[in-house]
Amino acid sequence: MPTNSYGTKEFHKRIQIVGAIFVLIAFSLGYRLFQKQIVQHSAYAAQAENQYMVKHDTPALRGNIYFSDMFPAATNSRMYQVLAVPRQIKDKDTAAKKIAPLLGMDEKELFKTINNDKYYVPPIKKKISEEEGQKVADLKISGVTVMPQSIRLYPEGELASQVLGFVDAQGDGHYGVEGYFNNELKGVGGETYGEQDTKGNVIGINSTLDARNGTNYVLTINHDIQYEVEQVLKESVEKYKADSGSIAISDPKTGAILAMANYPTYDSNNASKVTDQSLFNNAAINNAWEPGSVFKPFAMAAAINENKIQPDTTEVFGSEVAVNGYKIHTSTNKAYGKETMTQVLENSDNVAMVWISELLGKDSIYKYFKSFGFGRKTGIELDTESPGDLSDSKKWSDVQRATVTFGQGLTSTPLQILSATASLANKGKLMQPYIVSKSIDYSNKEDIRKPKEIAEVLSEETANKTVDMMISVVVNGHGKRAAVQGYEVAGKTGTAQVPKPGGGYYDDRHIGSFVGFAPAHDPKFAMVVRLDNPKNVDWAESSAAPTFGEIARWLLDYYNIPKTQ
Repeated sequence: MPTNSYGTKEFHKRIQIVGAIFVLIAFSLGYRLFQKQIVQHSAYAAQAENQYMVKHDTPALRGNIYFSDMFPAATNSRMYQVLAVPRQIKDKDTAAKKIAPLLGMDEKELFKTINNDKYYVPPIKKKISEEEGQKVADLKISGVTVMPQSIRLYPEGELASQVLGFVDAQGDGHYGVEGYFNNELKGVGGETYGEQDTKGNVIGINSTLDARNGTNYVLTINHDIQYEVEQVLKESVEKYKADSGSIAISDPKTGAILAMANYPTYDSNNASKVTDQSLFNNAAINNAWEPGSVFKPFAMAAAINENKIQPDTTEVFGSEVAVNGYKIHTSTNKAYGKETMTQVLENSDNVAMVWISELLGKDSIYKYFKSFGFGRKTGIELDTESPGDLSDSKKWSDVQRATVTFGQGLTSTPLQILSATASLANKGKLMQPYIVSKSIDYSNKEDIRKPKEIAEVLSEETANKTVDMMISVVVNGHGKRAAVQGYEVAGKTGTAQVPKPGGGYYDDRHIGSFVGFAPAHDPKFAMVVRLDNPKNVDWAESSAAPTFGEIARWLLDYYNIPKTQ
């Protein structure tokens, strides 16, 4: 039969279309093969590797913290925690019944926690002993795992807690040494890479990156002194019905902190239970206040150094003086009349200090106070230090120029007061306060801290004259109750008014303080005592001074320093 030409053309056209479709399919498959094998080769290779390669993180141990005698202040304890994957627990009711009594938990509450199909719930229980953990592990319940955990331990409980700080549940340090050196203490975790079979079991180790444990720190804090100071401070706060208190002690020749205590305090082991978070602050470095008359030796020393006065310079002073219409009184509202500058310190005469402020001028006062370290952080290696407040003298009125010489119109921390006082004891040389004597890294390499002189604030002659004046304060003035029989003690009291938020000062509140050092001309220690709002005494000579005296007596005996009188 003859072929229809139209049919033949249609047939060829269809063949061409089918051929084109096959070409497109072949091109598409080729492109996909190129994309998979060439372009995305590395990605798919990584996926394939992940199916048989496994990585385990190796945690680093947090560094230890030691007192100066290497007694542990903060260390690590190995404990255990119970983890659960509810989705993998087949019989949740039986699991709760078996586990709850072993961990001292409520069975219904435990069942409620695991009765779901989640892949993760918070640990069933933390900080359990190895014995408790083993009992749970022996149950061999699918979906329940016992894992070790490193717990931060403070063997001495509350001792030096506000110096040490604490570590939270995530392993991060806060406040004190723990906060300041958190990164160094944490160390760097390691990694282990290995092969795993289809069931997830590790069948070989390919490479290991070792963990680097955290740096260890040795403090300058003396364990024995810290304990004694905390006991005496607690007793004084309770005895004088004060709201709180702080004591700091240093070696004036080096700047090393021997003790730093605050009360009330807390136990670093139980930081999560603390409801008043202000307890975490180390008041000795954080709580700046208008310090009052403990500032007078600094202004007096500046005037001597500038040759404006000498300890025996004499002048007559009344009970009050007006500065631009603002009246400044003696603390007793009594006129002391004719006084030497030494007697001005003995009597703690505010009116006489106004006269000294006029001799010095505000720029000179500011220069010396700045040199003593006020208005800036000391740089001690502790978290949350305050710089206090010393505004530029260009902003001072004549009234502020007058009042700063007796510690009003500026603020400072106990540590700043201690550091400045120590410079008087150290022949006019201001030392950098420090609380870490050395650090030891993961390779056992030691970094020993050396004493650092910041500035020579006064001449040695001026410092010696000021020391003699402060000895006289303890012998003849308001510091008698800080005296220790057989020793020369130098010191100064301060009874500071407490400012009201809206201006002015409270009539029924004060902060009592005492600064001093002993033996006066070759001091083994310098100390600041601060008691906040003692309610059954009116003056620091009856609260802070005897507290200083009690600790000074103990220290002189502890160091076995022979009597000189």
